[in-house]
Amino acid sequence: MNKLDKIRVAVLYGGPSCEHEVSLASAINVIENLDRSMFEVIPIGIDKQGTWFLGDDVFQNESISDKSSKYIRLQCEEERMIFNPSLIGNKLQQPQHQHSILQRDSERMFDVVFPVIHGTLGEDGTIQSLLELANLPYVGCGVLSSSIGMDKDVAKRLMMHAEIPVLPFIVIKRAHWEQNTEHYIKIVTAQLSYPVFVKPANMGSSIGVHKVKDVNELSSAMINAYQYDNKVIVEKGINPIEIEVAMLESEHYGSDPIVSVVGEIRTSLTHEFYSYTSKYIDKNGAALHIPATISSKLQEKAREIAKKIFSVLDCEGMARIDLFVERNTYHIYFNEINTIPGFTQISMYPKLWEASGLKYSDLLTHLIKLAINRHVRKNQLKREYK
Repeated sequence: MNKLDKIRVAVLYGGPSCEHEVSLASAINVIENLDRSMFEVIPIGIDKQGTWFLGDDVFQNESISDKSSKYIRLQCEEERMIFNPSLIGNKLQQPQHQHSILQRDSERMFDVVFPVIHGTLGEDGTIQSLLELANLPYVGCGVLSSSIGMDKDVAKRLMMHAEIPVLPFIVIKRAHWEQNTEHYIKIVTAQLSYPVFVKPANMGSSIGVHKVKDVNELSSAMINAYQYDNKVIVEKGINPIEIEVAMLESEHYGSDPIVSVVGEIRTSLTHEFYSYTSKYIDKNGAALHIPATISSKLQEKAREIAKKIFSVLDCEGMARIDLFVERNTYHIYFNEINTIPGFTQISMYPKLWEASGLKYSDLLTHLIKLAINRHVRKNQLKREYK
């Protein structure tokens, strides 16, 4: 395929959230696995200060795929800086520094965006809104499902409305906690049995999550969680089997989404739950089992629930559904949804599709085709009324 005929894919990564480093690791794997016979890759990084950088070597070649503590970092070089975000997606006019990847005769620098920004301001509908305003096709869920999926409180309330089981939880705003701490300690203690899990409502990768074993640990956990969000969920703790299901929209518009095999996460005895450290730092922190070591009947039920969740939240493109199976009763509970799941070498989402017969590169191609087709359909809608 001629270079000018290739689809130009802008891989957007980084961002100012606490999941910045994980995003860089996901981006490396996406960039390495995109089919270069079909796609030309335009990496665009956003640093923690919100500055956008353009180039094909904007990060150092270090990886967290081996769960080392040495993270990749953005190379914030001035000649790669894009000062005005409103220019993203359009041909730059008289750029201060001309870079070879910008040299093209077409009107757009790229044809489709692949966001790999995890967490707040990337997975929560913010980037999706910007891309909608710019009328650019992009991979993954739209604004609404991205925003809802990121907010654990709102997502769980929608699950309850759809009669999908969730564990008992209490939502406490930061202002309310600070004004009446003792009152909320009593509420948590009375309504939820310990242990409980304290979670920032809008955060991923288990950042700010604490397992609280008794009332004496609650205040410090809440104070830490409020560093990451002004809304915190306190959820009843159980002894679960943690399972995950990958979802993928079908290329055939209107058809049911594709559901992967079920995977299971087993945290090592040195970690009390699937924490950030067990995910990304400690190479022996957790083991992934695909397929999950639960009965085939339970696996099928989990897949049916995941499919329903994908529909209830009006998801498009992709998502990873995280579920709990209570060990004593085998009841299945919704935990959370990730609308931009991890794409690192250790991430469950691509591993589940590999186990389901879809190679990493084919998965990326499928997602990009979905984005382009959706964009075509949206542009067929009327933008004015007479």
